[in-house]
Amino acid sequence: MTGGATTGTDGPPDPATAVPGPAALLRLTDVSKSYGNVRALRGVCLDVRAGEITCVLGDNGAGKSTLIKIVAGLHPHDSGSYTVGGEEVRHTSPRQALDRGIATVHQDLAVVPLMPVWRNFFLGSEPTRGRGPLRRLDTAAMRATTHRALLRMGIDLRDVDQPIGTLSGGERQCVAIARAVHFGAKVLVLDEPTAALGVKQAGMVLKYVAAARDRGLGVVLITHNPHHAYLVGDRFVLLKRGAMSGSHLKKDITLDELTREMAGGSELDELTHELSRATPDEPVRTTPDSSEPESNA
Repeated sequence: MTGGATTGTDGPPDPATAVPGPAALLRLTDVSKSYGNVRALRGVCLDVRAGEITCVLGDNGAGKSTLIKIVAGLHPHDSGSYTVGGEEVRHTSPRQALDRGIATVHQDLAVVPLMPVWRNFFLGSEPTRGRGPLRRLDTAAMRATTHRALLRMGIDLRDVDQPIGTLSGGERQCVAIARAVHFGAKVLVLDEPTAALGVKQAGMVLKYVAAARDRGLGVVLITHNPHHAYLVGDRFVLLKRGAMSGSHLKKDITLDELTREMAGGSELDELTHELSRATPDEPVRTTPDSSEPESNA
């Protein structure tokens, strides 16, 4: 590898100087988080910039979920700095993060399966018409707005009145992405959006992730799949046991190198050696040789 910003035993690079480019929409610097005696994150740095996708990769237990919770405002960080648009913040609720333009699409999507698509699209932000006792939901506006917002993202659903639970997993992810874009998100955080999806549906979701980037959003893609990350990512942050094990620009790392680094490199070599078996000199016979005399026993 050449020239990528990497981490080592001396700690992560300074995100303010490691990677040139436009100012970050969101930046974490040396952020740490503990739950009692358990150190979930330590010294993590993250830059999210407009029109770029930053992929955070790691296996289960690497600290990805804790990172999401800090960015989304579910849990405050213990140390380090968290800035949004250059202003240091300390979110104590998801609403505070959302008010600053940080929208998080969790893996479970938080949808109501039996409600129609348009109702889920506006869930919690429903426009109304009329006043006093005559006040009611503006259903016509919600239907029309949902249809237009989905079309702007290139999503053409058969009917926005159909229950969202009847959509495929990939389609529900795309609706969630379009919703975040419509409501003015500047930073979009996606938690494992392609997990448990087939190849075709995962490709569809990645297409709309790229569309959100092209609309000028800063996207954080949390995943354990380096192949999906490399298809759309501009930056890659690797986590291992709560700490950064690498930070790279796409131009500085190949897919094979990214996969190897995520897999642990030397650990993978050691596992390969342990699992390999020497080829026997002769094949093991599973049936008696008819040329040998049968036992009289």
